[in-house]
Amino acid sequence: MTRSRYRIWEQQQPHFLTSTVVAWLPVFTQPDTVQIVLDCWRFLQEQNRLTLFGYVILENHLHWVAAAPDLSKEIKAFKSFTARRIIDLLESRRVQVFLDQLAYHKARHKVECRYQLWQEGSHPELIQGQDIMRQKLEYAHYNPVKRGYVDDPTRWRYSSARNFARLAGLVEVTTDW
Repeated sequence: MTRSRYRIWEQQQPHFLTSTVVAWLPVFTQPDTVQIVLDCWRFLQEQNRLTLFGYVILENHLHWVAAAPDLSKEIKAFKSFTARRIIDLLESRRVQVFLDQLAYHKARHKVECRYQLWQEGSHPELIQGQDIMRQKLEYAHYNPVKRGYVDDPTRWRYSSARNFARLAGLVEVTTDW
């Protein structure tokens, strides 16, 4: 599989994205690390840099549907900012087990940093039409159900399924597309 399969060809169109922690480490088991992700999305939205259509955050990866004038740039900003903040948090709390794993699984060519939080790439998939949008959001929202964490997607706290059910969500999403 070549890397070109996962390029963003239409920057301003919504894409389904997957961001995965290196070695599938369960970094998002603590509310503070999840809050960093939510705060970053909120900031990007407030600055009109990103439109977030939906998301789910699991313990070691997240799925999100987003659009931006320069989506590649905003994905990079999101991953860079959240990685720095999460690593800073882990260092301040002396969570050496995770830090050692983030250092061990760091890609060899990343010589400018000590740790790597995110796997490279986000596997962007262009959303072409409402049916695909609905399919991708349903896939994301049902991830915690498939894993057996909840019986109903709206019961998963870290998901936009709550927004679509007209319940209070943790971050705003655009539900009209």
